[in-house]
Amino acid sequence: MKTIKGPAIFLAQFLGDEAPFNSLDTIAQYMADLGYKGIQIPTWDSRLIDLKQAAESKGYCDDLKGRLSDIGVEVTELASHLHGQLVAVHPAYASMFAGFGPAELANSPKEQQEWAVQQLKLAAKASQNMGLKSHPTFSGALLWPFLYPWPQRPAGLVETAFKELGQRWRPILDAFDEAGVDVCYELHPGEDLYDGVTFEMFLEAVDNHPRANINYDPSHFVLQQLDYLQFIDFYHERIKAFHVKDAEFNPSGKQGVYSGYQGWVDRAGRFRSLGDGQVDFSSIFSKLSQYNYDGWAVLEWECAIKSSDQGAAEGAPFIADHIIKVTEKAFDDFAGTGADEAFNRKVLGLE
Repeated sequence: MKTIKGPAIFLAQFLGDEAPFNSLDTIAQYMADLGYKGIQIPTWDSRLIDLKQAAESKGYCDDLKGRLSDIGVEVTELASHLHGQLVAVHPAYASMFAGFGPAELANSPKEQQEWAVQQLKLAAKASQNMGLKSHPTFSGALLWPFLYPWPQRPAGLVETAFKELGQRWRPILDAFDEAGVDVCYELHPGEDLYDGVTFEMFLEAVDNHPRANINYDPSHFVLQQLDYLQFIDFYHERIKAFHVKDAEFNPSGKQGVYSGYQGWVDRAGRFRSLGDGQVDFSSIFSKLSQYNYDGWAVLEWECAIKSSDQGAAEGAPFIADHIIKVTEKAFDDFAGTGADEAFNRKVLGLE
């Protein structure tokens, strides 16, 4: 077994226009002072990383890593959720996602998609130059408007969508394979990959590509009422990244999983800061340790109630307290007999 690394934190939700949240060095120092050992960097924010330069220059990456090392943190992964989203966008959502890419491509969906694919290929090379092994992202979605359809979906619609999604992602996965980096899809409502079944359908569409893996985030499974512990039993071999995020689900006689179009505070299912929700993190860390997950435990802070500064401050000790230093010996080794094959045969009455 292997010991999970951490605590670490995803920076996307903390970025802002004022110090210390407006530059890599200052936000890294802020997180280091809170006790974080790693930071996950979003690739879409140029204040943190020049993605093109990182893909083209190992020297640039070495300098970035050196600056962070002096502060006391390291990069856990680069993450490209906004770029991944643009790989597949249904026209119903095109205007809402347009801001994820360059403004000049907002009304050119094909060019916008091609730009996103190029950004992901840059992220593959940048991850390689940074010495990283995993890369969280989103899959994008062609099918989301048809999740709970009325009238029923046309025959073959789902198959056509996953075939197309696989074709769009295959060259990206190949680029990550060349870079020696795993693509870790965050299974998330709003994406075509949002649970185990849809992930399996995607695997089939990309011929079980070895670089198609999972960013495990139990909070999204709480909101779907999916068994997030058994999920680890099913898919542990594909779990290559881990977002530590809490959530709660409190259905009533008025609303359930779909939450009645309410804002986050008033939904039956809502994200919470670590320890304030219903996720059984003790069991999660135990299972991941049992299955030899040796990546980072990365806080993704999202909470409908608590402030981000309090959530970040409480998150580092919470993760540290849940990381299991795995044992290097069995608890009953003291009673071992040190038997060999001859002794075993004698015990079995075979001599």
